[in-house]
Order: sequence, then C-alpha cells, then structure tokens
Amino acid sequence: MVNIIWVLMTVIGIVFAMFNGTMDEVNKAIFSGAKEAVTICIGLISVLVFWLGMMRIAEEAGLLKKLTNLFRPLVTKLFPEVPKNHPAMGYILSNMMANLFGLGNAATPLGIKAMEELKKLNGGKTTASNSMITFLALNTSSVTLIPTTVIAIRMNYHSASPTDIVGPTLIATIFSAIAGISIDRFFYYRRLKKGG
Repeated sequence: MVNIIWVLMTVIGIVFAMFNGTMDEVNKAIFSGAKEAVTICIGLISVLVFWLGMMRIAEEAGLLKKLTNLFRPLVTKLFPEVPKNHPAMGYILSNMMANLFGLGNAATPLGIKAMEELKKLNGGKTTASNSMITFLALNTSSVTLIPTTVIAIRMNYHSASPTDIVGPTLIATIFSAIAGISIDRFFYYRRLKKGG
C-alpha cells in the first residue's frame, strides 16, 4: 500500500509539473536530492560503523551481557507470556540494547526477528498478541543514551556542536518510554479484564 502511495505522489507531482511548466525544477530537485541522499548515507555509514564497532567491543568485554541481565527482570515483567529462555526474549533484549545506543538501523532486524518469534508464540495468528503490542510500544518509545544517527546527520551538515542533542534526546526518550509503557499497561490490563 505504501508503494502505491509513493508511486501516486510521484506521478501526480510529475504531471502537475508538466502542466505548470516547472519540469526543469523537478529534474534539478531529483538530481540534487539523489546527490544529497548519497552524501548523507556515506556520513551515516562512517558513524554507524564506528558505533557498531564500539558495540562489538562492549559485547566482547561482557558489557552488553551485563546490561541485558540488568534489564531482564523488567522485560520479563513486561512480557509475562514469553518464556524466560525463549529466543524472542533474547531478540527483545538485543533490540533494546541497540536502541539504547541509538543504533536504529541495527535494532530493526532484531525487532523483526523478535516479532517473528512472538508471532510463533501467538500460534501464527493474524491478530497481534499482547506481547507483540507491548514490544511495538517499547521499541517505538525506547530510551536512547546516544542518538548515533542524529549525531551523524548533524555532523554531516557541519553542526557546531553535533553532540548537544544527547541530553535533550535522553530526557525526551525517558518520557516517551514512560508514556509508551504506561499507555500499553493501561490497555493491557483492560484487554485482560475483557478476556483478550
């Protein structure tokens, strides 16, 4: 559906530009946008490679395992339907750690794997389980210590202080996580009362 929307927007834009006589501006925007996209990607790759390397060092040093063990009691309370040693729990915790360090691109495949495992626990049903809804709320509103991607974009655009975003991001994500989990728990207990 999203692909259809993008195609329609593109076609409507081009047709509008043809009738308005602004095709030259559209062509310039297409090529300058493509050039800027490549520049941003290269800038992001360098920062992501650095932080993925740091994550690897933290993993080898046992820091990630300690952080995972620190968050495990909280996560097991948030996901009571998921057995403690189930692969879904590992993917959920790994996704949280990647989001904690602002590695959204690394967190995405872990989130997809977590959802696949949660779907298996749900018996392959097409409706989302309580655990799937909780994971989506947690993943979307997760706490971020180091907003790696945002720092990379700010560096790419020559920000005077690209890391100034760290404090506000931490505060904003703490509040978003509290709000996300609170709303999820409210509806979670409502669903339990209704027997769903």
